[in-house]
Amino acid sequence: MVAGWCAYQNIPHAILTPEQPINGSVQAAARAARYALLHRWRQAQGLDWLLTAHHADDQRETVLMRLNRSSGVGGLAAIRARNGAVLRPLLGWRREELAGIVAAQRIPHVEDPSNRNERFDRVVMRRHLAGVDWIDPIAVSRSAAACADAEEALAWMVEQLAREHVCADGEEGFTLNRWDFPMEIQRRLVAHMLAMAEAGAAVPRGDTLDQALAQVRAGKKASIGNWLLSGGALWSLRPAPPRRQ
Repeated sequence: MVAGWCAYQNIPHAILTPEQPINGSVQAAARAARYALLHRWRQAQGLDWLLTAHHADDQRETVLMRLNRSSGVGGLAAIRARNGAVLRPLLGWRREELAGIVAAQRIPHVEDPSNRNERFDRVVMRRHLAGVDWIDPIAVSRSAAACADAEEALAWMVEQLAREHVCADGEEGFTLNRWDFPMEIQRRLVAHMLAMAEAGAAVPRGDTLDQALAQVRAGKKASIGNWLLSGGALWSLRPAPPRRQ
């Protein structure tokens, strides 16, 4: 259908197909495969940007889902207006506005059946939000954008502080030579150290990191995955000793 409409409008069109079947969490795995295909196609075409049609109602759903998961500033930034080479210019538009344009222009479209499948958390959230007019999607989208700005500012600040205060300690360890910062900065500096220690690995967040911070602020030690974080005048991160069998 899309190919036929694009041909009629004289718009270049390509169908991208993943090389492997989608496994695991269907929506998450499909999203990862979709973006991988799109970026590969973008690079092959020599293009700078990908544009997606995420809108304000998508943003409202995402923010509320992240609130239910105790997300911080970064999580509440939700769907970014710009994320690398991906631009989302329609986050200030309601779904019904976009649907009205599609109908007025008689653009062919289909309804994704997964949007009615309540096995997915987003679909359940969407059903609960149906008819809810006191949570304004446009206002939520603006708040998410403000969180994105705050996240960018915090990331910039932590990068500067890490250059000044995080030092390599031997071949594998790191030392933080100043830690009298607000808790969120402490949290991010330790996460930065962990990211440096295990490049490419997932950095612990939430309660795991907060419990470790509580220990080291008291001058104690805490294990975080394969690493031992020690408090005191300096905070140090070193490989954890082998566990006894």
